[in-house]
Amino acid sequence: MAIPTSKATLKEYCLRKLGKPVLEINVSDDQIDDAIDYTIQKFQQYHYDGAERVYLKHKFTSAEIAAGKASVASTGVDGSTEWGEQTNYLSVPDHVISVEGLFGFTDKGTRNMFDIRYQLRLNDLYDFTSTQFYHYYMIQSHLSSIDWILEGLKPIRFSTVQNRLYIDFDWTEDSLEDQYIVIKCWRALDPTTWTEIYNQMWVKDYAAAKIKKQWGSNMTKFQNVQMPGGVTLNGEMIYNDAVEELKILDEQLRQVWETPPLDMIG
Repeated sequence: MAIPTSKATLKEYCLRKLGKPVLEINVSDDQIDDAIDYTIQKFQQYHYDGAERVYLKHKFTSAEIAAGKASVASTGVDGSTEWGEQTNYLSVPDHVISVEGLFGFTDKGTRNMFDIRYQLRLNDLYDFTSTQFYHYYMIQSHLSSIDWILEGLKPIRFSTVQNRLYIDFDWTEDSLEDQYIVIKCWRALDPTTWTEIYNQMWVKDYAAAKIKKQWGSNMTKFQNVQMPGGVTLNGEMIYNDAVEELKILDEQLRQVWETPPLDMIG
């Protein structure tokens, strides 16, 4: 069995599954490309093997900080009111499909000798044999609670259409040139790099069903027309079969292959 390793070989696999070369599959190359592209996009959006969780870092530049402090003016529909909107966003790579969070800006290092964590380690943890570890743990938990109350999480907004990550904090006080930020996000896997995507069972079945649906739609215009060799194809039946197959595959994607949502208590 030929294993699909590219868009072209997946196309041939789907056509063979639908009956080629015994049957003539009346679908154009552009329609097949559209069906495969849609399948890959859906696989990347919902299948847990279609994307990977990554941590991306970025260093602030002076131009970005200046843009974050600036605002863009606009007026209401009737022109009687003026509105201002901050340009407080960073451009992210187009392969990022979701951003889960932004790591905290609080410095928890111990290089500053006046930091309480530095003093704690200097005075209490120089020798673990003479210190109760649970005391250190309780203090660290207490300090984390203080950070949470005083600092909290920096609100973010992300748009895949604009490829913009909006960071809603005080860009004058909280952003520094050459300071790094780290985001936790999901990155869509590129099938041209990770060619195993083309051989995923769900991708092969869904792409074939999408092409079959297009085939049935094309053939409904020639309902009950006899094909060369005396074969009569029922375009409506082909279309309805494909719709049912896609429905089953969509349910399978959401119930079996989708990454389960995380519990949130609030």
